[in-house]
Amino acid sequence: MTRRVRALRSWRLALRGLSRDWLSGELGILSIALVVAVAAMTAIGFFTDRVGQAMDREASGVLAADLVVSSRRELDEAWLAAAAEFGLDSAQTMSFPSVVLFGESSTLVEVRAVSERYPLRGELRVRDDFFAPAGVADTVPRSTEAWADPRLLARLDAAPGARLSVGAADISVSRLLDHVPDRGWRFVDLAPTLLINIDDVPATELVQPGSRVSYQFLFAGDRSDVQQFRDWIKPQLSEGQRLLSLDDAQPEIRRALDRARRFLGLAAIVAVLLSGVAIAMSARHYVARHLDLAALMKCLGAKQRDILRLNLAQLAMLAILAATLGSLLGYLAQAALVSLVGDLVASELPSAGPQPAALGFATALLLLTGFALPSLLQLRRTPPARVLRHDLAPPPVSNLLLYAGALLALGALLAWLVRNVSLMLWIGLGAAMTTLLLMLAGWGLVSLTGRLRGRVGVSWRYGLANIARRGRDSVVQVTAFGLSLMVLLLLGIVRNDLLEGWQATLPEKAPNHFLINIQPDETDALREFFIEQNVPVPELVPLVRARLRALNDVPVDGQYEEGSRAERFVNREANLSYSARLPLANKVTAGQFWRPEATAPEVSVEEEFAESLGIAVGDSLTFDIAGETLTATVSSLRSVDWDSFQPNFFMLFTPSTLEGFPATFISSIYIDESQRPVLLSMIKRFPSVTSIDMAAILNQVRSVIDKAALAVKYVFAFTLLAGLMVLMAAIQTTRDERRYEAAMLRTFGARKSVVFAGLASEFIMLGMLAGALGAFGASLCGALLATQVFDLPLNINPAVWLTGIVAGILLVGISGTLATRNAVSQSPVTVLRKT
Repeated sequence: MTRRVRALRSWRLALRGLSRDWLSGELGILSIALVVAVAAMTAIGFFTDRVGQAMDREASGVLAADLVVSSRRELDEAWLAAAAEFGLDSAQTMSFPSVVLFGESSTLVEVRAVSERYPLRGELRVRDDFFAPAGVADTVPRSTEAWADPRLLARLDAAPGARLSVGAADISVSRLLDHVPDRGWRFVDLAPTLLINIDDVPATELVQPGSRVSYQFLFAGDRSDVQQFRDWIKPQLSEGQRLLSLDDAQPEIRRALDRARRFLGLAAIVAVLLSGVAIAMSARHYVARHLDLAALMKCLGAKQRDILRLNLAQLAMLAILAATLGSLLGYLAQAALVSLVGDLVASELPSAGPQPAALGFATALLLLTGFALPSLLQLRRTPPARVLRHDLAPPPVSNLLLYAGALLALGALLAWLVRNVSLMLWIGLGAAMTTLLLMLAGWGLVSLTGRLRGRVGVSWRYGLANIARRGRDSVVQVTAFGLSLMVLLLLGIVRNDLLEGWQATLPEKAPNHFLINIQPDETDALREFFIEQNVPVPELVPLVRARLRALNDVPVDGQYEEGSRAERFVNREANLSYSARLPLANKVTAGQFWRPEATAPEVSVEEEFAESLGIAVGDSLTFDIAGETLTATVSSLRSVDWDSFQPNFFMLFTPSTLEGFPATFISSIYIDESQRPVLLSMIKRFPSVTSIDMAAILNQVRSVIDKAALAVKYVFAFTLLAGLMVLMAAIQTTRDERRYEAAMLRTFGARKSVVFAGLASEFIMLGMLAGALGAFGASLCGALLATQVFDLPLNINPAVWLTGIVAGILLVGISGTLATRNAVSQSPVTVLRKT
């Protein structure tokens, strides 16, 4: 017989055996667990693939140009003329925050002012109405017209054609923005965009000395011309001016996507791990029921390699079927995931490619190879004599082979997700420690349950005895469900308890509006305005923009780790302020704060910030302020209560040190609902002042948290399905044993209802234990987050425990009871005859 004929016969026999096992239900749990794992992985894969494709599709327009010069200060317009000499097209943009008014409503926006020819790369897509089709704009807004983000009109309850007050100017919304090429790939945009003509900026009176404005020059042309211009302009850039190309912009975007992929992927790994446990348990049960068949095949002349070839063929077929179905479910799941996050995704996503489906097939093969194959290898070593003696069994598989296969499979999937060996090892260590702690806690709960069986009724005694006798399986089930419930409960704690707890710590009538961009010549008039309106006059705090140059006369450039907080600070302009007295929300922790009459150049630094930069009391700091050099001595370190909602700064100076430099002022104020007309009057009277409504920001943050938590919960729903598969696999492996026990109990006089109640009590108790374990883990993690990360008082919410226990009882109790009802329904005579 040729090798090809033998292979075809093996595949035909494998298909026949697979069909028989599928129809008999032998592979049901294993197959469903495999489908759940594949669906979890492909759902994340399809989602991140679509986002990545959209990024690649928009790559040419991500900057709206080939080259961008960006600065917080006005740029030299001579560069535009020079660009024309290099054969490049050019355009200008400005962006700054502001508050727009519509009737009695107001909201914070990002004003984008653009010149003709914008964008030079990519497409600016607009709509004439909310439901009109989007089209590519061939021009920019005309003077006195604006194009608005649909969210802006929704917040103002306005429609296209509405006239908005933008600073001192009235501008009509003529179109709706569908896509702005250089808005960037931000998953969260708290302020919607308002696009206006750059010629309208002077009329708004919003841009004043010291205003927070970002200026950009955009350039585009042939690659060689762009490179020549880049080489020419780069040496001319001054401090604070950045030169951006697509290569500079994409890494940041890619990192954001990579972080999202890793986070969601790690959530999927939990489902994969639990599915793997279910697959391993089902595989052991499958092997136990097929030992006789393997022995019979050997009696008929089959060799070990024939049985191995048959098992491998069945695994391959099962992997193909499960991967196909799982990938289909994963695609449907990612579509639902996209709809859940809604407007958190900043662009329309293209269709997914085939790569995630390939990941699904790889996941199926890895799980079957790592969790099922080690057990299936026993079949080829089954002694032929088992046909006559059922007590004969193949040598057991070594634990090293079992665990090594599982670890290698999970390691391969982790490596694909994180693509960083060090991070993979840390994640693996953390996951192993978490699982070990949960298993130890689960073992303790199961052991405690076993000791209680002598103190309860007959049904409960039977149920608790089952838990104690099947200790290992019980611990696995409790741990699997406890882990799933812990994550879901923890998300609820973070979303509700911690956020509400933080809000509860805010003082009554804490400032709920920040005022920024107050010009020096407006301070007296603004104070008088609040007096006229019978509103407490807020403190106006000066703000000076500067850049740190040296620490103890040593230049700070290149001194800090790339990407660190310190490195980001020294590479941008910082906000400085001055005060004669220590602000209320500050406390000196080292050194001494100056007296009100102090005139020496001194600076007080926030303690955590000082630690990140390596600053100590007595050090000297050198700054560049508007082209002038200033050196001050660190006289003290401060702790700052950032939750006070008062203007606070990392660096605070003596008044005489900064009073001569250009400054704007900021403030915070409490405005209740009855005083909102006062706020609107202030915005109309002082158009350059920007008011940031913190209540609206907090509502938006809550909305973002809600949607993100919902998306993560959606992903972790796969873990619950996988946990159910662990439960079903455990029930499957003990099905015959349970039938025999029920038959014996009924033979000795136990009523059918008593036996059924005993089985129900077993799974109700398992659900209670899993819920308690999940609630304990979630409460512990929530307490650590509250006290160590968010600096909030410890608050144990009893509702978490109640929710966890009830959810465990419903999920495990009902599912387990329904799955084992057949063990009681069969007559004892029928069961005992089969044994």
